[in-house]
Amino acid sequence: MMFKLDSFASSACCFLLLYFASLEKLVGVKAQNSSVSTILLFGDSTVDTGNNNYIKTLFRSNFSPYGRDFVNHTATGRFCDGKILDDFIAEYLGIKEYVPPYLDPTLSIEELMSGVSFGSAGTGFDPITPRTSNVLSLPQQLENFKEYQAKLQAKIGNEKTKELINNTLFIVSAGTDDFLANYYVLPIRRLNYTISSYMNFVLQQARQVYQELLDQGARRIGVVGLPPIGCLPIAITVFSGITNPQRNCLEKYSSVARDYNQLLQNELTAMKLASGANIGYIDVYGPLEDLTLRHKYGLTEVSVLCNPLSIVCRDVNEYVFWDAIHPIEKAYDLIFQSFRPAIDALVTN
Repeated sequence: MMFKLDSFASSACCFLLLYFASLEKLVGVKAQNSSVSTILLFGDSTVDTGNNNYIKTLFRSNFSPYGRDFVNHTATGRFCDGKILDDFIAEYLGIKEYVPPYLDPTLSIEELMSGVSFGSAGTGFDPITPRTSNVLSLPQQLENFKEYQAKLQAKIGNEKTKELINNTLFIVSAGTDDFLANYYVLPIRRLNYTISSYMNFVLQQARQVYQELLDQGARRIGVVGLPPIGCLPIAITVFSGITNPQRNCLEKYSSVARDYNQLLQNELTAMKLASGANIGYIDVYGPLEDLTLRHKYGLTEVSVLCNPLSIVCRDVNEYVFWDAIHPIEKAYDLIFQSFRPAIDALVTN
């Protein structure tokens, strides 16, 4: 299920191709002088490679048409037609081609050592967010990380495990569901928080996650900011009603993401100075806005998530979003190429 270009598609596509021409040339480039041997990811559906398959939740994507362009056309639990950010980052670092979910019981010690995703689609920093969809909270993901370390210690010993963690790239990507699926949909937080105070509350919860990673030995942490929330198809559908027939991005919601991202960057700078660790901000707002704000997209189908009966269009590359929230593999690739310098800074310093 995808969202198709409108009558301005031709000019929009030309602009898009020109704008990303230089990025296309970077595809296939590998990181240089990287000492990172492992990648571990925490967060929501942007990094969940299938953990939700192993818990009791409706927030799953282990069915067609998800995975249509993945290996063997397999729906792995990635909320995409193919690869997501985990896979592009891991492949770029020369670690592995695909990042498995930690909860997969068949993983070998070698697969664990090279990296896994602890992510769980539908989660957030606000404790209420994961409860509404019965998914793994960030504290639960951190507990799984402790369990992960214990497994390594049992196999390779404490010193080698410590060395491995020291040479690991940690990625944290969450927060969108806190605002989009929690604050603006559920009444609970809006009764007690203004949007400004809620941003600070979410940031406080996020800070605890980053600090816990530091306390457990993380020395390289990449934190993904919020996307332009007002440009996500689901936000346009839910919050526009009949007042936005052209389906333009909603500035009210995107401005919240921008303000939060600025607060986040300030916080990460402070934590970096205090800890001495290499902590970096990863911008997805800019590249995703470039893919959406300047181009108008109309819904071919209205749904929160894909389902087995969803209509799949023949040319996936005409689209930015695979479902109402998540980009297609091609868009993920372009977004990754745009923040590749941020990854370089994390793995080479």
